[in-house]
Amino acid sequence: MTGWRLCVAIAAVLGGHPAAAMDIPADQRRSGSEFMSEATRAMQDDDLSNPGMLGVLDGARLWQEPAGASARSCASCHGDAAESMSGVGARYPAIDEASGRPIDLAGRIGQCRQERQGAEAFARESPDIVALTAHVGNQSRGHPITPPADLRLTPFREEGRRLFETRMGQLDLSCASCHDNNWDKRLGGSPITQAHPTGYPLYRLEWQSIGSLQRRMRNCMIGVRAEPYAFGSQEFIALELYLNTRAAGMALETPGVRP
Repeated sequence: MTGWRLCVAIAAVLGGHPAAAMDIPADQRRSGSEFMSEATRAMQDDDLSNPGMLGVLDGARLWQEPAGASARSCASCHGDAAESMSGVGARYPAIDEASGRPIDLAGRIGQCRQERQGAEAFARESPDIVALTAHVGNQSRGHPITPPADLRLTPFREEGRRLFETRMGQLDLSCASCHDNNWDKRLGGSPITQAHPTGYPLYRLEWQSIGSLQRRMRNCMIGVRAEPYAFGSQEFIALELYLNTRAAGMALETPGVRP
């Protein structure tokens, strides 16, 4: 849905008067998969039917593939991802000791390629970085999302919350306008979820590909006619950190499937 039809649909859902943000009570939190149709949930739950697993398999290949001046693969240092990466995807974003700022999982993988393998980092949102991130994330499927208990992350979490609640774009809406205040409604025929990042990277039928949480957030920003942040920006990482904090304790589902 694009253009004026999207504007009309959003205005109809929100009544033209977006309310102040309201936190979702813990006992009402729901994964995005719970808003999906039975057929979509069945597709996600069956690895042979889940198209996102093709990205996971591509990531498994890249995990074993030597790269850069070191001629080492991810497996050369980390071994079997099923063991070494178990739980890792549930703990990002985390503090990067060198910069003192949070880094997301895709950023950490890119950093490792450059510093440990002597290879160029994959371009943000390229099929290779999404596949590797999905492969690592898949090793934590079923694990509870566990944001790091690191006080250095506090100001960045607060920045993420501020961004989540800040109105933007020509439609003057915030993330919270939909995902906190109207999550029990529909927009253009699709359910409005609570924005818990339980399934990323995930496969969207609309995209016909697997993509990151940042890709989804960019879509939302474009939808409200705002200038989207760049992939890998500190704004997106702060938002991701805040969303993971909201989703703490919920099970990771990577790779999810959405319409």
